[in-house]
Amino acid sequence: MTTRLTNVDAIELSGERRKIDRAYAALAGLAIGDALGMPTQSLSREVIVKEFGTLITQFEPARSTHPYAAGLAAATVTDDTEQALVLAEELLRDEKHFDAYAYAKRLLAWQESARERGLLDLLGPSTLLALRNIESGMDLVDTGRAGTTNGAAMRITPVGIARSTRDLDAFVARVAEVSAPTHNTSAAISAAAAVAAVVSAGVDGALVREALVVGLHAARIGESYGESSPRPTVSERLERAIEIGSVLRGVELIDEVNARLGTSLASNESVPAAFAILVAYRNHSWEACCVAASIGGDCDTIGAMVGAMSGACAGTSSFPQAAIRAVETTNSLDLRMVSRKLLALRR
Repeated sequence: MTTRLTNVDAIELSGERRKIDRAYAALAGLAIGDALGMPTQSLSREVIVKEFGTLITQFEPARSTHPYAAGLAAATVTDDTEQALVLAEELLRDEKHFDAYAYAKRLLAWQESARERGLLDLLGPSTLLALRNIESGMDLVDTGRAGTTNGAAMRITPVGIARSTRDLDAFVARVAEVSAPTHNTSAAISAAAAVAAVVSAGVDGALVREALVVGLHAARIGESYGESSPRPTVSERLERAIEIGSVLRGVELIDEVNARLGTSLASNESVPAAFAILVAYRNHSWEACCVAASIGGDCDTIGAMVGAMSGACAGTSSFPQAAIRAVETTNSLDLRMVSRKLLALRR
């Protein structure tokens, strides 16, 4: 795609229409951020600047030498979007009773499908180890105890759409239940709870500033679940991220996030990095995703989380409509339909 994309004017919506729009924007934003970060994922900031320039401004194809995405066309999504949709399928199958074994089978089937399609961006290390443990018959309490990476946070958006944060303790308990089979650590659950809570608050009508309060509270509750993690906690790093995002934008923000937070697949790096970008760009969701794609490290996952959270708080008008069409057409997705089905579960 060679056309430069820009935001359209904000459209004021109210009531149920706004909720439907924001749920759709959360999934669309996840896919957009993921696709923007696809060609830059795992690359250093220095390599990104050399190959793509200071800032990604449009969907780009992956270079032929890319370690995970070689040959992928512009606007192609990666494991972040696809695994989020796997979780959505399991929630829609039976939202009240989460079946960890069925979920594990879905993820393993997804990986096999991805391999058959020639994709190299497969299950992350924490998820793959946990799924092997599940297959071997290990107790579900133990399967995810090594999971500190961002796999739970990257695919948690469907829970944010399907559940309200009105009862935040129950909401975080649901996040923990869904995350624990692969990521049963305080860091991973806290990070996933923060992302899901921002999405959920946004769907209910919160702006970024209001949703951040809910997300921080959810992160603190999430720290009581799973295997303990060393300090500083995810919530402490999120507070630092919010401080950074409140005063910096652009290249200065990118440099500060890399220096003080990190952008690896560790939950306590990539999720705070996403929060810093969210704070800096608030309702400018497209620009936020472009920054995420340019930051270096786990760009596609950071972009997916930024896009989901910002989209939920700002709605579809915060993205170019051409960008939404591009990710849906390129990847044969019907994100509006999935978001409506998830929203129908909301309680």
